[in-house]
Amino acid sequence: MIRRYLEFVKPYKWRIIATILIGIIKFGIPMLIPLLIKFVIDDVINNNAITNDEKFIRLGIAMGIAIFIFVIVRPPIEYLRQYLAQWTSNKILYDIRKKLYDHLQALSSRFYANNQVGQVISRVINDVEQTKDFILTGLMNIWLDCITILIALSIMFVLDVKLTLAAIVIFPFYILTVYYFFGRLRKLTRKRSQALAEVQGFLHERVQGMPVIKSFAIEDNEAQNFDKRNVHFLDRAFKHTRWNAYSFSAINTVTDIGPLIVIGVGAYLAITGSITVGTLAAFVGYLEQLFGPLRRLVSSFTTLTQSFASMDRVFQLIDEDYDIKNKKGAQPLEIKHGNIQLNNVSFKYNHDEAMVLENINLDIKQGETIAFVGMSGGGKSTLINLIPRFYDTTSGSIDIDGVNIKSYLTGSLRHQIGLVQQDNILFSDTIKENILLGKPDASEEDVIEAAKMANAHDFIMNLPKGYDTEVGERGVKLSGGQKQRVSIARIFLNNPPIIILDEATSALDLESEAIIQDALNVLSENRTTLIVAHRLSTITHADKIVVMQNGHIVETGTHQELLAKQGAYEHLFSIQNL
Repeated sequence: MIRRYLEFVKPYKWRIIATILIGIIKFGIPMLIPLLIKFVIDDVINNNAITNDEKFIRLGIAMGIAIFIFVIVRPPIEYLRQYLAQWTSNKILYDIRKKLYDHLQALSSRFYANNQVGQVISRVINDVEQTKDFILTGLMNIWLDCITILIALSIMFVLDVKLTLAAIVIFPFYILTVYYFFGRLRKLTRKRSQALAEVQGFLHERVQGMPVIKSFAIEDNEAQNFDKRNVHFLDRAFKHTRWNAYSFSAINTVTDIGPLIVIGVGAYLAITGSITVGTLAAFVGYLEQLFGPLRRLVSSFTTLTQSFASMDRVFQLIDEDYDIKNKKGAQPLEIKHGNIQLNNVSFKYNHDEAMVLENINLDIKQGETIAFVGMSGGGKSTLINLIPRFYDTTSGSIDIDGVNIKSYLTGSLRHQIGLVQQDNILFSDTIKENILLGKPDASEEDVIEAAKMANAHDFIMNLPKGYDTEVGERGVKLSGGQKQRVSIARIFLNNPPIIILDEATSALDLESEAIIQDALNVLSENRTTLIVAHRLSTITHADKIVVMQNGHIVETGTHQELLAKQGAYEHLFSIQNL
């Protein structure tokens, strides 16, 4: 896992090395203070071989050098280290999120059907952000703390070997304590992150569905449901906090014993005359340089534990396999005619589930309008979702202009198939930007022309800011009919040779339906058009009507032919007429 993460770090290795080298200077400067104390005590205050005037001169020189180092030299070094560390870590997180977003766009509809959006967002935002600590702490601060410890020990050994050995006698106990506590802490951290993601997933769903909650007046019930997940997270957080507190208590106790040993042994050596008072004072100063980093290492291990748990979750998402893949040698698609052939197509959503479609055979000619009808659950929407490869067939094949759609690059296939759904999603942007989704490089004139063809231009111009009007999240500021006309306008702008209309007017009032039906009739001209409809009055003009039941085609023909058969279609039509 760490090796994989370092692949993101690799392009910035020299910046990290520079940050560490600058950090060594930054942390090395404070180590001059204990030596300054030793010099002032032994070579100035207690030095009876020189006069007071000479003592003042030496003290002035020493303090002048110290002030220059700490006031002039250290501040820019501190700034440069902080800037480099934050710049590098943020750039690495940018690269990870970019890769994750590209990965999310490549995942199939099956992934989004099986995963909460909120949990996916939690991984991209929260978990990626948590891995930042691995860069700042694991790749920078831990090394600096270790180097600080080594420098402090080196100076301490030069000052006095016995005192240094007394200081490091607690090291084995420190290592054992860290090893014992932080193995379990990583597991608790991972469970805590998962619980937090569940809270976020639940919250994301409920915020999106707030109109439903209000319409049924079930606020109290939903508050209890949220509280269950919130309490579950609280329980995980408490367990994590409790174990974390145990670890800090134990490790701080071990590191507190070290200075006590040094003070006791040092005082004994000073009394017996083995060391000077200045040396003891310097040693006491170096205790913080030695045990301070040791305590910071404990905090760093806690931080890294959280980072590793977040890394696990990030790479679980990155490792999510693509259901829809471009096969080797796939080529860009150019649909010249729009003939579609479905050959013995069968499909099921998951391996352990029953077939949703079985042995579907259908031949659709260029420019034909084909309508799919039937009771809900018959497989109509599932079938049309196979054509742009939102899902892949379980068996059988789909050809466009005589070539299997898997032989083409998925992006080029979908770009040439226009899809209008019952609930088209508009993004929280302007109307113009939402229409431009159909062709991002289109001119403003092209956008206006597409809106006119979709019968959308008049209502857009009546809005406060026209085409620059913000539509809100999912187009909440527009009516259902207005949203549909904007979505149809971007299909006009894209101008694809194949159109799929999936319940495009079923949720609209009669007036909006009539306006949109006019736009759809224009849109369908000279294009291969596939229509899924429950309202049969909207598809009587179709060249062929396909009746589906339980994943099978049971009837095909024109409106009049199917009425004459007095079968499944005639039964549906009679019910709707009633």
